[in-house]
Amino acid sequence: MNGTPLWLIVPAAGQGRRMAADRPKQYLQLAGRPVLAQTLARLHATFPTARLLLCLDPRDAWFDPAWVPFADWRRVDGGVERAASVALALTAIAEEAADEDLVLVHDVVRPCVHGDDLTRLHAALVDEPMGALLAVPVADTMKRADAAGRVATTEPRDGLWHALTPQGFRYALLRRALDEAGRSSVAITDEASAVEALGLSPRLVAGRRDNLKITHPEDLGLAEQIHAAQILAAQHPASAGRVPDADHRNPGETRA
Repeated sequence: MNGTPLWLIVPAAGQGRRMAADRPKQYLQLAGRPVLAQTLARLHATFPTARLLLCLDPRDAWFDPAWVPFADWRRVDGGVERAASVALALTAIAEEAADEDLVLVHDVVRPCVHGDDLTRLHAALVDEPMGALLAVPVADTMKRADAAGRVATTEPRDGLWHALTPQGFRYALLRRALDEAGRSSVAITDEASAVEALGLSPRLVAGRRDNLKITHPEDLGLAEQIHAAQILAAQHPASAGRVPDADHRNPGETRA
């Protein structure tokens, strides 16, 4: 696997209107740096030789190339939706990427992804032709609501997982999945769902619960706390409390 080329796609063209901020959420400050810069730093720390495709709004006035630590990277115009951004990135490297090249897609607003999770996901993809994604088992009781906002039923949580990122697939498979989803108007919410629409079952790799996605205003403060705790744990591994992570059951036989 070490010899397989690795591409990182980071969709960062969203406007993040739910944050009600004066700028897209990827440019809000987290521990003294923009969220985007923190996320790219985490990815670079584990995959320093990977090739980065950063999907940005063509009218983006906030981005600073100095925040990108990768030596081999390019800016790609993003689409209106996440899937469109990823598809545009895949098209941009069509003349360079081989079918079996590995592509990892990571949310730009997941700046707390842990290096251990990145390494384990990468290792899981060695012999996984259907791809894999970080995920955590559902821990809360799940309720389904009716149209009036009342509980319609309690859903069994056995076998339910929260999908995280990165999500990794071979280049040819991911491109085919997104192309077919676009032609058939299949509703997809992440790359794995596009691959699932082909009748395939990507592997679930148990990840840490602190791989937070910044979506709402209160998430930024929580991300600050997680980031600080992770830095402390890295500096003082013997004395610092570990941030609670996922129930690391054996993910090798677990399928989506």
